[in-house]
Amino acid sequence: MKDLWRHYPDLSSAARSHLALYQAPTYFLEARHPGVRAFAGAQVAGARTPTEQAVRLYYAVRDGWLYNPYRLDLQPRALKASYIQGLSDGNCIAKAIILASAARALGIPARLGFADVRNHLGTARLEALLGTDVLAFHGYCELFLPEAGWVKATPAFNAGLCEKLGVAPLEFDGKTDSVFQAYDRAQGQFMTYLHDYGQFHDLPYESMMAAFQKHYPHFFVPGFVSPPGLELRFGAAIGMDRKRR
Repeated sequence: MKDLWRHYPDLSSAARSHLALYQAPTYFLEARHPGVRAFAGAQVAGARTPTEQAVRLYYAVRDGWLYNPYRLDLQPRALKASYIQGLSDGNCIAKAIILASAARALGIPARLGFADVRNHLGTARLEALLGTDVLAFHGYCELFLPEAGWVKATPAFNAGLCEKLGVAPLEFDGKTDSVFQAYDRAQGQFMTYLHDYGQFHDLPYESMMAAFQKHYPHFFVPGFVSPPGLELRFGAAIGMDRKRR
């Protein structure tokens, strides 16, 4: 950890103390979990700087987990990095969690960000299931890197999916924000950011659930049965889930 700060020569001790919050493990961002640490370490072998490490992690998460918006497991334990690390696909929130956790495992300050976005290229199937073209509480990550300070990284859509959608895959250089494009390659509308919830040191579970209740109220109607093709699961509150660990 001390060696990390030599890459940030202009950072004051007070700033370092503030950033410690974004280096620490949390309930969801399990930066000290052996599986998460092993994943992070395997991706950055030979990388010499935090920026090089962050770029490697970004591409490992972007393309290592296929984007799957139909996997919406909202049980708290299913949103922990150690659980996500064992999957082969996931939604944008899960992919942001594993990226932030892996970055923290290397000592790189990382935090989560969330926004509502309108998906202009969404499939009819997905819109029918959600009842809207709004992707609520879309997850992304922010990393604190030497050349840029806090920089946004959006690993949600894997390269193969982008090719199918006719959209250039989102690149990340650790120096400029990587956020959804407004237009696809044919200059048709792709994504529109509607509302930004801000940044958080851990997944704000209650805020996420409130956003889903607002945008997808039919999910919460008593007796609702998840339709074929949508893996929707709800769980107990975080406090209850912690007691069962």
